[in-house]
Amino acid sequence: MYALIPAAGSGSRLGAPGPKQYLQVAGEPMLAHPLRALLACEPLRLVAVVVQPGDDAARALLGQEPRAVLAPCGGPTRAASVRAGLAWLLDHGARAADWVLVHDAARCCITPEAIRRLIEACVADEVGGLLALPLADTLKRQRDGAEPVRVGATVSRAGLWQAQTPQMFRIGPLADALDASTHLDVTDEASAIEAQGLHPLLVPGEASNFKVTLAGDLELAEAVLGARRAARIAKEHGHA
Repeated sequence: MYALIPAAGSGSRLGAPGPKQYLQVAGEPMLAHPLRALLACEPLRLVAVVVQPGDDAARALLGQEPRAVLAPCGGPTRAASVRAGLAWLLDHGARAADWVLVHDAARCCITPEAIRRLIEACVADEVGGLLALPLADTLKRQRDGAEPVRVGATVSRAGLWQAQTPQMFRIGPLADALDASTHLDVTDEASAIEAQGLHPLLVPGEASNFKVTLAGDLELAEAVLGARRAARIAKEHGHA
């Protein structure tokens, strides 16, 4: 069982001076937090961080951990980076039938408990699945052509889930699904699998497993991870 962290993007929507996966969050680069959470899950024999060729910034985060490696094969899109990362795994000892968990570096508040829950739910499944949350908010569709933007309709949230990562599928079927979906608007691994007529499992995730996209998200991640760090330090010193 393997894991991929695509970390080859620029994070331009955040407006940061550099790639957001290297921004400091709770005293560490953002990428360090999901990497630690994945490495805490024993079933994962290798966690590969997919970066752009020539990007060595992540190397220092790997330290001496033999289960964490750099895969310098990132592409121009997330899907391209994941596809290249799958090929890299196959070139470095993985088999097509092995499971792979793909996790966004920008979901830096993921916990080992959520990852283990996904693994336990999917490991005996024929398809695989993803962490997700049932939608709780009322949804509005905007009215076409309205200026200023106005509500056109209220959308029922019944049966709707918000996709998260990790998403867990077998390497071979996922690679084939991504290859077959190059003409589609594939925004995650599950949508590529779905395009093959398959139905991934929906495994309950956590509200804290949000994606850092805008500046406000970065502040929230800082608060979440900072609180966890403080709780961990307090426990280590016998104050919890």
